[in-house]
Amino acid sequence: MDSSFFTLFVSIFIIGVLVFVAILLTSHKKYTFNKIEYQTVFLAIENSLVRSNALSYNMAIVDADKLLDKALRESGVQGKTMGERLKKCGKEKFSNLNSVWSAHKIRNQIAHEPRFSVSYEQSKRALGIYRQALKDLGAI
Repeated sequence: MDSSFFTLFVSIFIIGVLVFVAILLTSHKKYTFNKIEYQTVFLAIENSLVRSNALSYNMAIVDADKLLDKALRESGVQGKTMGERLKKCGKEKFSNLNSVWSAHKIRNQIAHEPRFSVSYEQSKRALGIYRQALKDLGAI
């Protein structure tokens, strides 16, 4: 009787340890960002947007997109491109994934269409979307 009780106890203990290890290995660890660095960079991007300088409209969007992409990569989202990373994120990471996609599409138009430009207001709106996306990730 004593040896069977001991065997049962050891078996339960081993199963408990295995379950604990499995939980640790499958749980998704939340990445901790250097918020001060991200806030500083994003503030610089916002400050680079100058109403009297049309070139700053496009550059601010491109820079904000790069910062969001960096945050996605640092948080472990896999993919070769920002678009692939956004697809892998799904709606669980962002409060408004459609807005993030629209801002990223504007960035793509800036990068791939030579004559494409945005207005000051469009740039401001896009920066607001990027700000919220970075907040949703916990980067700022």
